[in-house]
Amino acid sequence: MSAAEAGGVFHRARGRTLDAFSAGKKKCLYGDGQLLGSQEPIPCLCISPWKGPFYFIQGADPQFGLMKAWSTGDCDNGGDEWGQEIRLTEQAVKAINKLNPKPKFFVLCGDLIHAMPGTPWRKEQTEDLQRVLKAVDRDIPLVLVSGNHDLGNVPTAETVEEFCQTWGDDYFSFWVGGVLFLVLNSQFLYDASRCPVLKQAQDHWLDQQLSIAEQQRCQHAIVFQHIPLFLQSIDED
Repeated sequence: MSAAEAGGVFHRARGRTLDAFSAGKKKCLYGDGQLLGSQEPIPCLCISPWKGPFYFIQGADPQFGLMKAWSTGDCDNGGDEWGQEIRLTEQAVKAINKLNPKPKFFVLCGDLIHAMPGTPWRKEQTEDLQRVLKAVDRDIPLVLVSGNHDLGNVPTAETVEEFCQTWGDDYFSFWVGGVLFLVLNSQFLYDASRCPVLKQAQDHWLDQQLSIAEQQRCQHAIVFQHIPLFLQSIDED
């Protein structure tokens, strides 16, 4: 699938927000395009009020190519087959499309494919995943989160740009039903040694988002990221 053909499905996260929910605009948070005296323009972010309970679908690690790599014990270099992953993802898409009422969105929390940047089969795995995800009901927006296999364990400006061109922004926010959703690039938290400026930009952006949430007395904020901040205790390394 070409970038143009995939655009309507996979390029919704732009300008650090997700335009799939723009039809629900109700209240503009900063009409002048700036926040708290910042000199940097900030995209208009509008929220829709609470209208009652809703749900979304969360998945992670479709990781086309992992099963073959795992079976051969060569997870770093293997992964030349992904037919089983295609079948499983197709089953998931069909199940999601049958849900009634429909979920507000479908989020995939990283490791979209197995091939790391610069390794074989990356282009083919990406095209196959895009083809499968194209079958998701157009009324169920896709929210795509970056993982280490999408950006590399130590991301660079080049791998981040590749992800953004293929799937959309690597971090962004959106409001649904009065709830703030934040999508983060957790590789910046893991090791940003090769792209410190990008990590600083995300930190600055996140501070702004949390300021907005505080100003709006946001009661619920949900964060999506690939690598968790901690597993058992907030004090762990």
